[in-house]
Amino acid sequence: MRPPVLVSLFALGCTIVACTPVCPDARSAAAVDTDDDAPPTAGTRPKAGKKIAPEACDPKPGHKAPKLALTQVNGDHARVKIAPGKVTIVDFWATWCPPCEQSFPHYQALYVKYKDKGLDIVAVAVDDDRDDAALIAFAKRHGRAKFPIAWDDGHAVAQCWSPKTMPTAFVIDREGVVRHVHVKWEPGDERTLEREIKALL
Repeated sequence: MRPPVLVSLFALGCTIVACTPVCPDARSAAAVDTDDDAPPTAGTRPKAGKKIAPEACDPKPGHKAPKLALTQVNGDHARVKIAPGKVTIVDFWATWCPPCEQSFPHYQALYVKYKDKGLDIVAVAVDDDRDDAALIAFAKRHGRAKFPIAWDDGHAVAQCWSPKTMPTAFVIDREGVVRHVHVKWEPGDERTLEREIKALL
């Protein structure tokens, strides 16, 4: 039997974002948990009886989303996570990201419209330095966003999720499976997102 092949996370290198590279350091992704559940083929719903691949880093459509546990910097400073039974958008963003200024008002509109129907949004900021006031001010300027915002200390979560640019959003279904990944933000993306959300709720 051939020995298993081990792949080091360090081989992933830097995650390139729109304005500057985000280079995860040697710290482990302490905020990310894994277990043994979860993916059918990318972009499809799991068929009855078909095993979902285990949670893993760099999730693709059809794969289980890695767990995350971060502290909300706005609101009541609660712990934010992917809640079972809810459709969740995990959005990676930064205060220096111009497209994020465009996406935030649309996320807020979706949050208001579908929150009571089971939609969660978690906005994960990848700014190098923690500045809660700056994150909250950004959300207030751009759509008066009220959805949970968290700061990714040391890029631990981004290191696992591997967003390709800022912003990158992962749409996760009620079973915790990634269904869609949106890279960048362009006009009209809000309509696509809304269609996807409605299909999953």
